[in-house]
Amino acid sequence: MHTADRADGPHPTARPTRTPEEPTMIVVSGATGNVGSALIGQLTATDTPVRALVRDPDRDPVRAHLPAATDVTRLTVSAEPADMTAQFDGADALFLHASVTGDHTAAFLAAARTAGVQHVTVLSSIAVEDAPDPEHESFIHTWHRALEQDVRDSGLDWTFLRPGVFATNTLQWARQIHAGDTVRGPYARGVLSPIHEADIAAVARHSLLERHTRATHVLTGPEAITTEEQIAAIARAIGRPLTYTEIPPQDVVPDMFPLIPADLVPGFVASLAATVDTAPPLTTTVQTVTGRPARTYAQWAQDHADDFRTKN
Repeated sequence: MHTADRADGPHPTARPTRTPEEPTMIVVSGATGNVGSALIGQLTATDTPVRALVRDPDRDPVRAHLPAATDVTRLTVSAEPADMTAQFDGADALFLHASVTGDHTAAFLAAARTAGVQHVTVLSSIAVEDAPDPEHESFIHTWHRALEQDVRDSGLDWTFLRPGVFATNTLQWARQIHAGDTVRGPYARGVLSPIHEADIAAVARHSLLERHTRATHVLTGPEAITTEEQIAAIARAIGRPLTYTEIPPQDVVPDMFPLIPADLVPGFVASLAATVDTAPPLTTTVQTVTGRPARTYAQWAQDHADDFRTKN
């Protein structure tokens, strides 16, 4: 799904205002995260100048995992825009990951605009697509709606990326797979459409270089796949038999979901109940924007096989 901003009513699909061959300086926040690092790799592969904003640029692991051509700069987040403008010097586009700016998103965007940034591509969430329900509104929905409003209010041109479930969420099973051939968890027949982080990054790259102004991209993987089928795909990728053993949701312990804060695990498990034997949303946005099909979960499992193989 590739739409204009729904808040303004129906519009034709947004058209790029520049060609992807034009180099520009793009600032990437969340640069060491799954999507940010994939985006930097794709930008530097096409010789696009890119600046990675990181909390500690002097740490060796940070530089080791970013391409050599990357301008690695210390991230500054403050309530005062004037404190933050220097990190945007020479740039005219920004990739914004909400977890980086916290309560200072508006000030961060104001600093970017003052420094000359014209366009921001925002990593939001498919949760924003849900109809507002004040009595049962999720934190993810509320947080990303507020983020998008800050961006609308910033005066910058923007693109919103609204991905669904990240395939990288299933790295939560790595600890159990390292320990044995059985993965325990709830809802074996839960159905999702996980998306590869490289596909999110590819759509982000096109939106930044082509300036998909006032466009909203809803992103999913290309297929509906159950929990059991995901485990089977990992088994094929690592060349080991794996079994998924379903347990009652009340028996779930936080250690089964190490990527999620312990206090959020009960709510997460409850949300999984709604995915059993369902048909999740599927979009063709990745192919529409990039010209290539979205990667399957099996492809993602192959790309991350080393993460699941037993570690010495």
